[in-house]
Amino acid sequence: MIIIANTAVGLVALLHIYFLILEMFFWDKPYGRRVFGLSPEFATSSKSLAANQGLYNGFLAAGLVWGLSLGVSGNSIKLFFLGCVVVAGVFGAFTANRKILWVQGVPGAVALALVWLSYHL
Repeated sequence: MIIIANTAVGLVALLHIYFLILEMFFWDKPYGRRVFGLSPEFATSSKSLAANQGLYNGFLAAGLVWGLSLGVSGNSIKLFFLGCVVVAGVFGAFTANRKILWVQGVPGAVALALVWLSYHL
C-alpha cells in the first residue's frame, strides 16, 4: 500500500511540475495558449500572473517531493501538501474552470486518501 500511495504522490508532484512549466514558460506560447484556450492578447497581458501561479505549483511539487524523500516519517508532510493541492483544485474549479477539479483536485484527493490509508493501516 505504501508503494501505491507514494507512486500517487509522485504522480501528483509530476503534474505540478508540468503545471509550473506550462504556466511559467509556455503560457504565451502556442502550446500553452492551446492548453489553456487563450488568445495571444490575453496570454501576453496575463503572463506575469501565470508565472506567479506556476511558482506556487512548483512549491506544491517541492513539498510533495520533500515528503517522499523522508519516507514514512514524511507522511504528515505529504498529507499537508496533498491537502493544499485539493484545496487549490476545489478553489480553482469554483473560481476559474471546473476542469481544474478533475486535473488537480481529484488526483490530489486520491493520493491523499492513499497516503492516509497507508498511514493508518
